Amino acid sequence: MIQKPGKNRTDIASHRPIRLLPILSKILEKLLLKRIFRDTNRQEWIPSHKFGFRKAHSTIQQCHRITDTINKAFEEHKHCSAVFLNKSQAFDKVWHQRLIYKIKQTLPAKYLNILKSYLSDRYFSVSLNNKTSSLLPLSGVPQGSILGPFLYTLYTADLPQSKKNNPQHLR
Repeated sequence: MIQKPGKNRTDIASHRPIRLLPILSKILEKLLLKRIFRDTNRQEWIPSHKFGFRKAHSTIQQCHRITDTINKAFEEHKHCSAVFLNKSQAFDKVWHQRLIYKIKQTLPAKYLNILKSYLSDRYFSVSLNNKTSSLLPLSGVPQGSILGPFLYTLYTADLPQSKKNNPQHLR
């Protein structure tokens, strides 16, 4: 556990967990992710307005996109509003059964069993001041892993949206 800057040392929420993953695991994840990207067309299932965890999609580009949308709405005398969500501990709240369903629906069948295995029977313990807790089941997708951001993107890619409210349709 690493203390967050400027936070109370005695509050458990003031600490960030650090996951130490084996090197072999990271190599396997990287190879698997390369194969998945080779075998799928991400443009089909990741909405263009989602920028998180994507190559060549920076925060600056997202700011430019939003600013452009606001300017166009202003020029056309339209209303423009925005909602920004920050889900705390989002990776920890991914429901495995729903993620597995989305894997079945989105990725080629050959990836289902390996990703189910990747998500199942994962445990963690906490070490602090030379003391280690007992093993507890891990929920969500592993933070600090190679596949974690990809699985989170897959999990949230189909969040409902309205054409009327989608910035892509203001143009």
